[in-house]
Amino acid sequence: MLSVRGRRPAAVVVEPVARRLVTWGVSPNTVTVASTVVAVALSVALIPAGWHFLAAVLLGLAVASDMIDGTMARMKGGGTRFGATLDATCDRITDGALFGAVAWWMAFQHDHEPYKGLFAAALVIIVASQVTSYVKARAEASGIKVDGGLIERPERLIIGLVALGLSGLGVPYVLGGGLIILAFGSVYTVIERLVIVARSDLARETIAAPTGAKDFPDPDTAEH
Repeated sequence: MLSVRGRRPAAVVVEPVARRLVTWGVSPNTVTVASTVVAVALSVALIPAGWHFLAAVLLGLAVASDMIDGTMARMKGGGTRFGATLDATCDRITDGALFGAVAWWMAFQHDHEPYKGLFAAALVIIVASQVTSYVKARAEASGIKVDGGLIERPERLIIGLVALGLSGLGVPYVLGGGLIILAFGSVYTVIERLVIVARSDLARETIAAPTGAKDFPDPDTAEH
C-alpha cells in the first residue's frame, strides 16, 4: 500500500539527495549495491548482539536509499533492465538479512519457549516476503498486472524496524507483536496476490510448453 501512496511525500526529502548524487556522477546501481552492503553488515553486526535501537535507526537510513536510486534513474532519463533486476535482487537480500538476523537473535539468545515461536514467525516472514515478490514477478512476466497488497516491502520494513527500535528501548512484547503481525500479514498478502492473478482476464490463457517438453497423448483419445 505504502509503495503506491507514499512516494510523493518522500520525494520532498529524496529528490535533493538524488539530484546531488547525480551531479557528482554517482550511478544508481552504485547506490543500490552500497546500501545493500551497509544494510547487511548492520543487520548481522548489531541485531544478534542486542543493539536493536541503534540497528533500527541505522537500517532505516540505509534502506531509505532504496528510494534514492530509483529517483536517480528517473533523473537520468530512466533506468535499465539490469538496474531494475539488481534493485529487486538487493531488496530481497536486505530483507533476508534483516529478518534473518532477528531470527538468529531469537534462536540463540533465549531459551524460553515464546522466543522459539517468534523464531518461527521470523522464518515465516522471510519465506512469505520472498514469495510475495515472486508472485508479482511471475504474474507480470505472464502479462498480468499485480499492484498493491496488505503487507508490501515498505510496510514490512516500517513495522519491523519500529518494533525493533522500541524493543531496543525496553518496550516489552513489541518485537514479538510486530513479528506475529508481519507473519500473518505476509502470508495473507501471498494469498491476496494469488487471488488477484486468478481473477485476471488473462488467468485462463494457455502458455507455451517449456523448451524440450515432450508431447504426451491426450488420455481421452489415446489407445488402450
